[in-house]
Amino acid sequence: MPIEHLLREERSRKSAIWRGMRGQCPQCGNKTLFRQYLKISDQCSGCRLALSGHQADDAPPYFTIFIVGHVIVPVALIVERLYTPPLYVHAALFCILAVIVSLISLPIVKGGVVGLQWALRMHGFSPEDETPENEARKTVSEGIHE
Repeated sequence: MPIEHLLREERSRKSAIWRGMRGQCPQCGNKTLFRQYLKISDQCSGCRLALSGHQADDAPPYFTIFIVGHVIVPVALIVERLYTPPLYVHAALFCILAVIVSLISLPIVKGGVVGLQWALRMHGFSPEDETPENEARKTVSEGIHE
């Protein structure tokens, strides 16, 4: 099979996003996407996919805030209408609930974003990013940021 065909081969977005959300490699499905809570592994231990080039940046926190806001606000309004607790109960309950839901959903969302980037060949997952010049540039920029 020619290499050009492999580079243009369609990647399943749905499967890549679901794998990423479960903390799996978007390419092979091994549970090696994260090496720590929100730190992406440098490389998949199963298929050797280079994961270090991803650039999720601010998308996961943005989507997490969006999701948490759409979960917490309706629940707070329902609790207010049904029970009418004092304001300090609302503040304590929903601040803690918002933090917990955010901490649970942030790695799920980040994995989904990395999976989508892989499926769309974005940022560090495109064939153009694997040239020696880009590898050298990436190594230099990683040294600057550390």
